[in-house]
Amino acid sequence: MGKPPGMNRFFTRVLAALFTYLMATNNFRVVDAKEYDSRSSTNMSPSDFLDSLMGRTSGYDARIRPNFKGPPVNVTCNIFINSFGSIAETTMDYRVNIFLRQKWNDPRLAYSKYPDSSLDLDPSMLDSIWKPDLFFANEKGANFHDVTTDNKLLRIFKNGTVLYSIRLTLILSCPMDLKNFPMDVQTCTMQLESFGYTMNDLVFEWLENGAVQVSDGLTLPQFIMREEKELGYCTKHYNTGKFTCIDVNFHLERQMGYYLIQMYIPSLLIVILSWVSFWINMDAAPARVALGITTVLTMTTQSSGSRASLPKVSYVKAIDIWMAVCLLFVFAALLEYAGVNFVSRQQKEFLRLRRRQRKNNKDEDMRDGRFNLAGYNTSQCLPTKDGSAVKNAAPALNSQQSAAKDLEIIKKKFVDRAKRIDTISRAGFPLAFLIFNVFYWVTYKIIRYENIHVKT
Repeated sequence: MGKPPGMNRFFTRVLAALFTYLMATNNFRVVDAKEYDSRSSTNMSPSDFLDSLMGRTSGYDARIRPNFKGPPVNVTCNIFINSFGSIAETTMDYRVNIFLRQKWNDPRLAYSKYPDSSLDLDPSMLDSIWKPDLFFANEKGANFHDVTTDNKLLRIFKNGTVLYSIRLTLILSCPMDLKNFPMDVQTCTMQLESFGYTMNDLVFEWLENGAVQVSDGLTLPQFIMREEKELGYCTKHYNTGKFTCIDVNFHLERQMGYYLIQMYIPSLLIVILSWVSFWINMDAAPARVALGITTVLTMTTQSSGSRASLPKVSYVKAIDIWMAVCLLFVFAALLEYAGVNFVSRQQKEFLRLRRRQRKNNKDEDMRDGRFNLAGYNTSQCLPTKDGSAVKNAAPALNSQQSAAKDLEIIKKKFVDRAKRIDTISRAGFPLAFLIFNVFYWVTYKIIRYENIHVKT
């Protein structure tokens, strides 16, 4: 027997009311659960949040790189230079103090349960996360800074991006070409390379804007650092694989003010001092010899001092050419007096040769039986009644006077030759040194300087 129509409508209304009540109850529970979750995440302590993010129960493993078995991790690098200096030519290296900043994305560290957009963590947390194995390929020595605490920064963003900054002092190798020293331009390199991860796992790249920043007011004692810095890639191929590498080149232009004051001007004055001997009387041998030897020894000491702070390279430097030519000029000034003294004494040698020749002629006359008493002026001893002995003595006296006159003429001739050497040297030495200076400074300050700037 079927139910009456009124009963069916009643049950239908009851079921509809029950369904509406159940739906309203479930919605209230969903909304209440969401509000509870948000309140619980807001009220979560930082320690609990970090434990849930990278603690033991989080499942995070610092031994495994992000995107494991997937695409390589892109690490963006940039550096801030605090100080740059201690550039040593002998060891060919330089010292630099920098902030090294690395940024990469680790999806495992992304979070949404904490309200802050980024987290600044203690450096001790660095051991709990994965980090790139960056090292400096041309490093000769380095140290961290831990005064008053470790100079490290760790910051994690909501999307999993990690910023890692560290302060370092590095001694980096810088091979130098000193052919133009002290008018040279050096290029010093800093190379950042991955030690263990190949390019299949890790790739370094420079920050697009401001990859290399320099502290305001940074100055170097001998060099000027050019504003432009060449950023590049130096990917290395080893037997163990292909490793990512990035580098930056610093162009350092040497200022030669120190060398101009300490080397060039003193050596120039020493060369000029050696020319003073050209105006000293050639008979003053002690004065001229002492001046010449003093300038030679001083120039030798100056040349040795210029090489003391430089490595023992096999090629010739610009400062070597200058010192060698200056030493050559002061040595030539000493030799010039030796030449003057030699020429001035030639008249004595000439007279000695003439006396020897006369003696040889007389010996030949005696051997040939042509002995001539007049040659010995014996006519002065012969008795005469009319006083002819006085007349015969006159020619002998005239011959002696003419011989003395000839001696004076010969002596004056050689002395004039010696004085002419001094006169020529007074103009020749400064002119030759001036010509050398023109060629030297034009070559090194204009021609080679322009060639270096074109290359760099």
